[in-house]
Amino acid sequence: MEGLVEFKTDDGVVINVEGAATEDLSGHQLVSRDDGTVQATRTFEGALDGVRAAAESALRVFRDGSLRPDSVEIEFGVKLTAEAGALIAKSSVEGHLVVKLAWSPGQAAGSPETNPAS
Repeated sequence: MEGLVEFKTDDGVVINVEGAATEDLSGHQLVSRDDGTVQATRTFEGALDGVRAAAESALRVFRDGSLRPDSVEIEFGVKLTAEAGALIAKSSVEGHLVVKLAWSPGQAAGSPETNPAS
């Protein structure tokens, strides 16, 4: 086990995340306990703000483009660290992001819906 990072929610609830304290903590003003737990510098919600913004941006790219899928599914690998908060985790050497687009049968991708009454 690499250690625990303690995040507090906006409501004051404590969330401990295992194996997230991998960054070099030298020079940072973080509170470290004897049991190896490090207190995060942000709330849990604050740590996830960047991931939420990345998801919103990615959804906008796929929903507003010419493809116009019926559904968009985006999967991020997220790593929580004491100082940086939430990071999009890497898988192998690259950043981890899976995007799935789906269209309903009979719908042409990118074509406007037709109105049979017109």
